[in-house]
Amino acid sequence: MKHAPATQDWGPEPSAWAPMRRPVFRALWIAQLAANMGTWMQTVGAQWLMGDLGGGALEVALVQTATTLPVFVLVVPAGALGDILDQRRLLIGGQLLMFLGAAGLAGVTAAGAETQALLLGLTALMGVGEAFCISSFQAIQPELVSREEIPQAALLNSANGNVARAAGPALGGALIHAAGPEATFALNALSFLGVLVVLYAWKRPPTHRPLGSEHIRDAIRAGARYVRSAPLLGAVIGRSGLFMLFAGGMWALLPTVARGPLGLDAGGYGLLLGSVGLGAVLGAVLLPSMRGHLRTNVLVTGAMVIYAGTMAAIGLVPSAVGVAAALIVSGLAWVAVLSTLSASAQVLLPAWARTRGLAYYQLVFMGGQALGGVGWGAVADWLGVQTTFVVSAIGLFATTIVGMRTLPMPSGPVDVRPAQLWAEPPSIQMPGRRDAGPVLVTVEWRVDRANAEAFIAAMQPVGMSRRRTGASLWGLFEDMADPTLFLETFTVGSEREHLRQIMERGTKLDQELEARALALTRPGHKPQVRHLIFAYASGRDEELSSFPP
Repeated sequence: MKHAPATQDWGPEPSAWAPMRRPVFRALWIAQLAANMGTWMQTVGAQWLMGDLGGGALEVALVQTATTLPVFVLVVPAGALGDILDQRRLLIGGQLLMFLGAAGLAGVTAAGAETQALLLGLTALMGVGEAFCISSFQAIQPELVSREEIPQAALLNSANGNVARAAGPALGGALIHAAGPEATFALNALSFLGVLVVLYAWKRPPTHRPLGSEHIRDAIRAGARYVRSAPLLGAVIGRSGLFMLFAGGMWALLPTVARGPLGLDAGGYGLLLGSVGLGAVLGAVLLPSMRGHLRTNVLVTGAMVIYAGTMAAIGLVPSAVGVAAALIVSGLAWVAVLSTLSASAQVLLPAWARTRGLAYYQLVFMGGQALGGVGWGAVADWLGVQTTFVVSAIGLFATTIVGMRTLPMPSGPVDVRPAQLWAEPPSIQMPGRRDAGPVLVTVEWRVDRANAEAFIAAMQPVGMSRRRTGASLWGLFEDMADPTLFLETFTVGSEREHLRQIMERGTKLDQELEARALALTRPGHKPQVRHLIFAYASGRDEELSSFPP
């Protein structure tokens, strides 16, 4: 299936630091830096503590799985809640859960009551909090910066995490050596307080919803329909999942390499993670100029191939210095892949579906990381950790080459600014039945035979547009008695859902696609639209039940 041709160039690149001029973005970025440093300190502490508790390669890898699996399970309903509720309050709730998890770990470890089960359970509680934050945090970025600054904001956020990756693990290793793992857990708990203060002080404008909030079940379904019918977004999600399935093995197995073949202590492991962060900081500096010379597909593919090469080097190089050098390069490739994928997903999603769409992006991303963590941990117990690095590198290289051709990255954003699809919303003369349905919509198009084939082709992306905004069972039919008459039909779950479709969910892209089809119709013709509700819709069933059989 071909992608919709509505991509455009990214345009002139703003300064890499342009988003920092925005006060809320800047304050949140600084608070996130502290929180990310705390998270990386805790990562070192948790993985090292699992080793101290007798865990092998699989158990150490399960620490990563405990972090990411709750996100995998909960991110979709959490994303739907992000589009229904106030995202600011949802973020505050998620940060509080992560604070409680870190504080609980600090308490049980300081008391000497730590076990493998408690370590994994409290880590999983933090993962639950992350599930409620991860999509909403990405979704609010377009509210904090201009549309043109979104790629730079994504890069700065990636750099944020990787500056923390550079400093946090080294600090975590030093803290473990000086005061034990509980010190890393305690500092991580404190690090969440800055984010909570910034979010509490942020005066976010209320979201205007003329038709009220959606039910979470309907919101989840609408998000799934959107993702299924957005091939450009699907390519981004697909590339993300393939990358993380293989690349995530490095984060799960690196502590085992440090303790085993390299013979390092906690401080040495922290320095290895710091090498990744150093490379990521270099990537944040170099990437803006690289974007100006390379197409997105080439940039992402090249960075993935480089990352695969560094994974192979980690498995083959026997010295800590060589592994550290490879990790610097891997950090550069990592930030190039993740910032580009994240920015692409953000600019491809309209405001009404941004959080739930990003939730599916994170579902695949975190799912690949969780499955990769436990899967490569099991393989390492079987083949050995160094061989596993080489095997996962080969798998990443192969899937990257295949993905470059089958899932090409979009070359730029699409115009997803809101736009009402039809000038006059339909009026169904059945008061009090807004939730009744389904509703059948028919549109009659008059097309001269000379334009018929072009019209049929132009209506395919229109059908995708209808599905993205809420339709199902879309079809285009040609009148057998009158070949100039085409009938478009689609169903929507209820009248309220159809009103959302045309009043809240339309974009400039949807308007453009319909305009292309309209340009091929008979001059002066206006499509004839009809709205029909299911005769046995809820509300009439009670009326029918009063009649005798």
